[in-house]
Amino acid sequence: MLLVLMGSFNLLTVLRPLLHYGLHFLAPGLLAFIFFRDRWKKAWLIMVATMIVDADHLLAKPIFNPARCSVGFHPLHSYYAIGVYLILLFFPKTRIVAVGLLFHMLTDFEDCQWIGLIN
Repeated sequence: MLLVLMGSFNLLTVLRPLLHYGLHFLAPGLLAFIFFRDRWKKAWLIMVATMIVDADHLLAKPIFNPARCSVGFHPLHSYYAIGVYLILLFFPKTRIVAVGLLFHMLTDFEDCQWIGLIN
């Protein structure tokens, strides 16, 4: 309904990247503050650093395709990789990295849901 009222301007195409990148950068800060309060700044930086997992996008052709779902497509976004990230949760030394990686996958999965709404 809202899209019809706005004519050719598609609000979803504007909201999608705002939500996606907001979740990638701001939400880890909230997670760090809630779960790792005594060291939340360090935890936030570590979780944001897990964005390096997106390096696997460089293996795809084209590198960026807004209509492609990362989860299940790229090697470090595969279900096998997500299984490894889940296992990392059980070890205190890798827990922050695991939370960052899993939240990254959740954020990318959320982005996949938008693909269906926009197209």
